[in-house]
Order: sequence, then structure tokens, then C-alpha cells
Amino acid sequence: MTKIVGTLGPNSRSVEVISGCLKAGMSVARFDFSWGDAEFHQETLENLKVAIKSAKKLCAVMLDTVGPELLIVNKSDRPISLEEGSFVILTPDQDKEATSNLLPINFSGLSKAVKKGDDIFIGQYLFTGSETTSVWLEVSEVKENDVVCLIKNSATLAGPLYTLHVSQIRIDLPTLTDKDKEGLIHFDEILQEADGIILARGNLGIDLPPEKVFIYQKEALYKCNMAGKPAVVTRVVDSMTDNLRPTRAEATDVANAVLDGSDAILLGAETLRGLYPIETISTVGKICAEAEKVYNQDLYFKKTVKFVGEPMTHLESIASSAVRAAIKVKASVIICFTSSGRAARLIAKYRPTMPVLSVVIPRLKTNQLGWTFTGSFEARQSLIVRGLFPMLADPRHPAESTSATNESVLKVALDHGKACGVVKPHDRVVVCQKLGDASVVKIIELED
Repeated sequence: MTKIVGTLGPNSRSVEVISGCLKAGMSVARFDFSWGDAEFHQETLENLKVAIKSAKKLCAVMLDTVGPELLIVNKSDRPISLEEGSFVILTPDQDKEATSNLLPINFSGLSKAVKKGDDIFIGQYLFTGSETTSVWLEVSEVKENDVVCLIKNSATLAGPLYTLHVSQIRIDLPTLTDKDKEGLIHFDEILQEADGIILARGNLGIDLPPEKVFIYQKEALYKCNMAGKPAVVTRVVDSMTDNLRPTRAEATDVANAVLDGSDAILLGAETLRGLYPIETISTVGKICAEAEKVYNQDLYFKKTVKFVGEPMTHLESIASSAVRAAIKVKASVIICFTSSGRAARLIAKYRPTMPVLSVVIPRLKTNQLGWTFTGSFEARQSLIVRGLFPMLADPRHPAESTSATNESVLKVALDHGKACGVVKPHDRVVVCQKLGDASVVKIIELED
């Protein structure tokens, strides 16, 4: 039910590996534009399209833009060794060569943004916390545009990307105070505007002390759940970048992310440059499935209904009723007919214990010169939502069967469910659809 986002890169961009990732459970392919050129990513995208056809699995594409990232500019691409106790200068002069004593950066305003005693972190891909590939610097003095730093741990910066992060939020209290919460990226306002939230725990682990990341994660995921917006958690099985098995702590962390209410788990370095991209996706999927078995849906449902309050909107009432009915009759699947995907996402918000099959009905559009159907975009977007499995309806088939000869969309959806193994003879199925102006929730029992 929990979705898996895999970042495609040097070790996971061939048709063969992408097909393996899709079969292992990847629902969304992430393209990280902070490295690699457009041509490289286009080639990967073409490979993804071929893999989707061969694996017969829908997959969405997530594009991660560069954003305001501070990067070390290393034109030589040679590994840089930094020694504990030594000094290194960060300079905005990008023409200079990167050495153990001098690191050019892509930002001219660093000297104005930091002061003596500030912490700066540098690492491959993102700050990993690993003492051999990430370095912790302390600002010792600012000289015009240059920043002189004391190296706090020995490390070697190797690989295509070195991210630099200045830790600006200092918290010395045992829990998040109101002032601290105000300092954290104005979460409520961001959530209101965003379509979904990614908890980038690599960055959070720098802006927050490690002991506070868990409480922020739980609070943020709860708010996303109540708003019905997908929440994605990152940095879960870092050790699988180089190892075939996660640590016990990582396995527990994945399970807790699911129990906290995460819609999807995002794999970054683990699949981008990791040695075992397919095995990592498979392992994370197995852990998620185990956690889902013990998820307290009853408690979550009551909390969500209470949070939404009364009177409910028409759509919210239908969605919650469909989920309540499905749980009471022990339905094997909820089938929802939708054109925008909104109704299906609302049903998924109430976290039913069974899959929600979202049947996207195409809409016909015309520009007076030709016709086009919309729907595939809406279907792919729902691949980030927990428990939601989209399929495209045939525009020629009606939503309801009008005669014995008419093959309805419902029959096609049930056949799809049977092929996927989620629908069996004598199962009960809850169907949610619009008939005219009315929204209908009905329970059907399948025959042989």
C-alpha cells in the first residue's frame, strides 16, 4: 500500500534495471536535476518509457529541480582529502582549483551570511552523517569574500556532487518550543499551498539536532494526513547504498515511517548510485507490508473524522462512508470512478485497510482542429498516494452496464483486480461513483 519512489541515476538507468525496479515495487521514478545534464536525463526517461511497456506497470515521474543549493565546485573531479584540525578556505572564486586547503563554491554571499562559530556541513549527494564522506566545519574567520573554516573531522569528498549546508537554526531545548516551530519553514502555510510534502530528513538532521527529528516527522506527517495531502519520507536505508541488507535500526525506521502515516518512501543515493537498487526497493516494500499489517486503522479513522468535524462536505462524507462500509463488510477492494482523481484521493485519506482502485474516466477535449483525451496525467499523479492504484478506463465503455452485451467499466475494473490478485470469487467490493448529480456508494458481492 505504501508507495516507493526510486531515484534513477548511473546505477539504475538501464531498461533492464528500471524494469527490475518497477517489478520490485517502484511507483514513482525521481530525476534529480542537481547533477547530470538534460541529455543524460532525457535518455534515462526514454529507457523508463520502454521499461514501463515491458513491465506493464504504471509509473509516475518526479522531477527534483536544482533549487538554491550551495555546491562545491570541483572541476578536476579528483577526490579531496580534508584533515581534522586543519583549516580550509571557502571562496566564491570558481576559477580556482579545489584543493585540501581551498574549496570554490557557487555562492558569493556566504561571507555575509555566516559569522565566527557557525557550523557548515559538506557531503556527497547530501550530508550523510558518515564521518568518512561528510565533513563538519566551524567558521573561524571571515576575510572579505572568503570564509576560513576549522575542519572538525577527517573526510574525503569523492563523487560527482558535494552539497554545502549552513546550519542556521540552533535549538538547545529538550522539545520543540513555539519559537522553534515558528523557525521551521512555516509548515502550516506551506502545507496549505503545496500538493504534497517531502520530509528531507538529510537537511532536517542539520537544521535540527538529531534527537528532535522524530518529533518533527510525526507532527508533519500527522498534519499531511489530516489535510489529505501525500507525505514522503527520505533517507531511510542509507547503508543499502553499499550493502545488501539494511541495519536493524533502518528497518525499524522504515516501519515507523509507515506507522506515522507516510504515503511513500523516497530512495535517493540508495538507488541513484547504490550497488543494489532492485534489492533495496524489494526490501523496503517488504518492511512496509509488515508495518501495514499492524497499522491501527480504527484509531486513525476516528481521529480523521473528528479532525474534519461536522458538517462534512458532500465529497468528504461520501469518501468516509465508502471506507466505513468497506471495513464493516470486509470488502477486498474499493473501486472509485473519478475524472480528476480528487474523490479517490479523499477515500485514500481515510486509510482503508484494502486497496483503492481508482478508475480514471478520460475527458474528451477539443481545440476545434482535433480531439484529445485527458486522464493519464491524473492517474499517474495518484501513484504517490498510499493505497491508491490507478487504472485508465476505456472511453468507449460506460460506467454502468446498460445491457448484457455492453461491457461496462466496472467489469473491466473487476477483471483488472482479479488479474492483480486483489479480487477473488465471492469477495465483496465497495463501489463509489457519480450517477447524474448523485454520488452513490454501493456494495456488490461477486459470483464465481
